[in-house]
Amino acid sequence: MQFQKLEVWKRSFNLTKQITLDVQNCKDFSFKDQISRSALSIPSNIAEGEERETNAEAARFLYIAKGSCGELYTQILLGKEIGYINSAKADTYLKEALSISRMLAGLIKYRKGNVR
Repeated sequence: MQFQKLEVWKRSFNLTKQITLDVQNCKDFSFKDQISRSALSIPSNIAEGEERETNAEAARFLYIAKGSCGELYTQILLGKEIGYINSAKADTYLKEALSISRMLAGLIKYRKGNVR
């Protein structure tokens, strides 16, 4: 299980943990459930992709993780705007989600053999 060594997995795992703890007392169950699921999808799909046999399969799951990262970004932004997530924390989470998305883009290029 090499995925645990990937910096993008470590950072997405930590972001998931932080967000999960931050929204655990949110009374809006659907928001809490959705943001938790999109956050959890990122490291989970990185792990699943890295456990696949081919680079093409790995890239497919990395694309899913990247999509979940965009979904999470949107939910953090909404949570900030409606007061579910503290503004300063949300800004930190948004910056980290964007960084993770960029890391995933690089890893996808690498897995697809498009690295220069």
